[in-house]
Amino acid sequence: MSTDVILVDENDQEIGLMEKNSAHELGLLHRAFSVFIFNDKHELLLQQRAATKYHSPSQWANTCCSHPYPNETLDDAASRRLNEEMGISCALHKLFSFTYKATMDNGLIEHEIDHVFVGNYEENPQPNPEEVAQFKWISINDLKKEIMDCPQQYTEWIKIIFEHHSDQFIQITS
Repeated sequence: MSTDVILVDENDQEIGLMEKNSAHELGLLHRAFSVFIFNDKHELLLQQRAATKYHSPSQWANTCCSHPYPNETLDDAASRRLNEEMGISCALHKLFSFTYKATMDNGLIEHEIDHVFVGNYEENPQPNPEEVAQFKWISINDLKKEIMDCPQQYTEWIKIIFEHHSDQFIQITS
């Protein structure tokens, strides 16, 4: 298991590797992915990050997110991590990608090209308690309201995604 992230340029071309915490301390642009799992009721599966996570502990986030290992495809990485964090195996497809930069409460900087994947799953997950405190299913409209009412309860990246890209999720859940 690698703790390196893939450093990239603004076109998502690999330019090197760096230890994950160092990349986040320096705010260097790196490759990441986020997975959003929906059910047939058009509800999104959210996870509350474990209290022991190195940043954004106990905050609500999308179904799962992480960084691909060196020499691992984004598709393989998204499927692997979804299974590791949430105990889910299902078909995923890439919806879009975007770049963002956000400073976390502990001073770490997320500067990522984030590749967003979606999938469908009808069961409740079996989350890894080292990664996930709890989960919930929620409609897109209810999530947008919760983010507006209680932004401190949500990770920076999910707030950015829903501020700038929620229309893409509405299209697939309509």
